[in-house]
Amino acid sequence: MALDIDRYAHVESSVQRWDPRFKIFSLGILILCISLLKTLPMAAAALAIAALMLVVTGLPYHFISHGLNWVILFLLPFFLVMPFTYPGETSIHILGLGFALEGLRLASLIFIKAVAIVMTSYAIFGSARFDVSMIALQRLKCPTALVQMLLFTYRYIFVFMEEMKRMNTAMRVRGFVLRSNLYTLKVLGNFIGSLLVRSFERTERVYKAMLSKGYNGQFHTLVTFSAGAKDLVKAVLVIALAAGLVAGDLGGWFTQAAEGWY
Repeated sequence: MALDIDRYAHVESSVQRWDPRFKIFSLGILILCISLLKTLPMAAAALAIAALMLVVTGLPYHFISHGLNWVILFLLPFFLVMPFTYPGETSIHILGLGFALEGLRLASLIFIKAVAIVMTSYAIFGSARFDVSMIALQRLKCPTALVQMLLFTYRYIFVFMEEMKRMNTAMRVRGFVLRSNLYTLKVLGNFIGSLLVRSFERTERVYKAMLSKGYNGQFHTLVTFSAGAKDLVKAVLVIALAAGLVAGDLGGWFTQAAEGWY
């Protein structure tokens, strides 16, 4: 299933053996720094770092590319919209519309940063079990309510999709065929309504079952973490790379600003 981001968490690598707390903290800082970049060269460098990180994880190419395809598909319209709508001096005209190179640069910057951030996220959550990553987040003092919401949402997305498959199979067994008419819309409306009702009833049953087993709002686990010198060295290296990206970006941004001023 495409949403199963930790499907290959068992693949051995230096990133997979990295203590999840140090990994999430340092790579989270890297993601934050990538999002702050304003120049294309540093964004391209961040993309190269993210790609290298994925190579180190050993995650299969087809697994990563499947998720990236949807991200790229979502980002491509930026190249069609921003150059023609950017409020500034137009460089050329295409079909009577002003085309701004600055808009193209901005679209490229957004595209590269978004892809780099998604690739880094794969390195974080694809190299460890999702529940272990959530426990690491809790150990990093992330709000318990937020951690549990993320964990339960991820877990029950699959339950929700399995329920959809069963209901869809039941409809097809009864002879339902998808057509472009009012009857099909009515059936699909009933389908969505029934799915939501069943999902709500399931959440109530799950919550009552958790209460009966002693749930009191805390996330208890038997998972333990053990960090060593190697984990710290990896974290320092990643944070240093993130700081280098920001420093290089600031230098390039000030240079561009100075050239524009003069």
